[in-house]
Amino acid sequence: TVIRAAVLIQKWYRFTMARLEMRRRYSLSIFQSIEYADEQDQLQLSNFFTFMLDHCTHPDSVSQIFTSPSAPQVVDEDLCFKEFEKKIDVPDSYYGPRLSFPLTVEDANALLHAFRNEQLLHARYVLQLLSETRRVLKEMPNITHLSTSYSKDITVCGDLHGNLDDLLLIFYKNGLPSEQNRYVFNGDFVDRGKNSMEILIILFAFLLIYPNDLHLNRGNHEDYIMNLRYGFTKEVSKKYKDHGKQILCLLRDVFSWLPLATIIDSKVLILHGGISDTTDLDFLNALERNKVRDHIHVRVIFFSFRNFAVQILDILWSDPRSQNGCTPNKCRGGGCYFGPDVTAKLFERYNLKMLIRSHEFKPEGYEISHDGKVITIFSASNYYEEGSNRGAYIKLNPELTPRFVQYQVSKFTRRQNLRERVGTIESSALKSLREKIYAHRSELTSAFAQYDINGTGRISVNDWAAAMESVLQLELPWRMLRSQLAQMNPDGEVDFMSCFYDLKMGQPTKEAQPALAETLCRYRKDLEIIFNIIDKDHSGLISLEEFSQTWRLFTSHLGIDIQDDSIDKLVLSIDYNKDGHIDFNEFLEAFHVVHRLEKKAT
Repeated sequence: TVIRAAVLIQKWYRFTMARLEMRRRYSLSIFQSIEYADEQDQLQLSNFFTFMLDHCTHPDSVSQIFTSPSAPQVVDEDLCFKEFEKKIDVPDSYYGPRLSFPLTVEDANALLHAFRNEQLLHARYVLQLLSETRRVLKEMPNITHLSTSYSKDITVCGDLHGNLDDLLLIFYKNGLPSEQNRYVFNGDFVDRGKNSMEILIILFAFLLIYPNDLHLNRGNHEDYIMNLRYGFTKEVSKKYKDHGKQILCLLRDVFSWLPLATIIDSKVLILHGGISDTTDLDFLNALERNKVRDHIHVRVIFFSFRNFAVQILDILWSDPRSQNGCTPNKCRGGGCYFGPDVTAKLFERYNLKMLIRSHEFKPEGYEISHDGKVITIFSASNYYEEGSNRGAYIKLNPELTPRFVQYQVSKFTRRQNLRERVGTIESSALKSLREKIYAHRSELTSAFAQYDINGTGRISVNDWAAAMESVLQLELPWRMLRSQLAQMNPDGEVDFMSCFYDLKMGQPTKEAQPALAETLCRYRKDLEIIFNIIDKDHSGLISLEEFSQTWRLFTSHLGIDIQDDSIDKLVLSIDYNKDGHIDFNEFLEAFHVVHRLEKKAT
């Protein structure tokens, strides 16, 4: 009897754990699919900007973000440094770190202490630090060559994405950068998290102190346009209201000077995204990297310098796959998928042993692929949600044998059991998915109607799943998700309109017709980026003429059928003081999805 009871308990436990793991995996799949779809939208913006340059009657307002001088700009770093000191006062009331240059380890420790206590570094020191960082980066090659003979190990870290706690934990576990403790940080320091600025300041400070021992590669998020969508621009503007524009302008230049790759002992290639069948390390080492200021600029110069553009997109955006070959990365909208044969070909050409890349979320913080030749390292724990994943870093010894160190910053999850942690992740993932569904309401309703021949409002589960995938193209297990997203009647048919029952538009404007409101909701992020670029003085205001012209170009480019008078009436209705300008951020914020149940709960 005891043995039978033990067997039953064991079966129940295994079944429960398997269900929890299934829920965790599909939740992470939802997060990743939506992330990649969003990146695809972001990269497709480049097509709109080229369209805009061709069709805008006043193109000067947008052309400035693409133009790059034929020769590198000559900047007097000493003059810039002194100007910041001369023009920006640090008041006596400021109790944060006071930096003196050249920086010392004591300065770096003061920064770490301040940021642990949520203090800000004064704008003058930020600008001076960025100016000095640019000076140092300019002297560095596109591809940095390191040797393990100078130290016992080299530590390689992946994406941090503004998670300061992860960086502090890495330093706590692995030690601060020094001549005996060298680091390579492999891009994507910023965006998504709330402390991107602090991470940059810490990394740049150690770079200035140990320029031969701390190395930085550029990621796809060290990019002006990406920062507009994914939060870094807003973070800087919020933390540095008076000098945010100066800081962002200087950062854009600093990002353009970040090295593209690192090679250790001529055997280990480290770059952010990946490779392709056309990757040429000699070509990458020779190009003028500072001309690539953002990915949209890359797309604009594509036709003039095709090889240049392709190479940059590939190393920043590509992902490995188990199938041989090199195919376009349709999930992200840029770069490629590269197979084991592509890796082997590059290794043979350059006599390499290993490729370390980042760029891709991994639940355990790392993943080994292509028969051990390709390693993905991802250092941002809790990336999608508290408890969603571990972070990791790699320690490479002189034999170039990788050792993985995993960790997870735990603020709240320690107080939760496994079921509660999975529930939190699942709830957050489904919330994001429902917002995506609502933003495509018209297309989904039309797709459902094609299967609902008799107009009953109900279709089979298979038809419902097919309609969802045909519109959203997220490659998700829709049949498994059905119970979380739509109601089913006793006959086993799905009430397809129940997908939208718990969602509505936030702060609806009566002048906005349903079709117009849905379009604004769906393309809200894209429009916000476009208007921020047009808003040259960062006032948050643009003229009604600019707004209307941009909207018409945008809908024309995407083939959206919205009557011009609908948007005209809406824009006029929100020009409250009738001065011919509107606050576009406030306007767009009205068109977001509200979860009815959440609103009632609050």
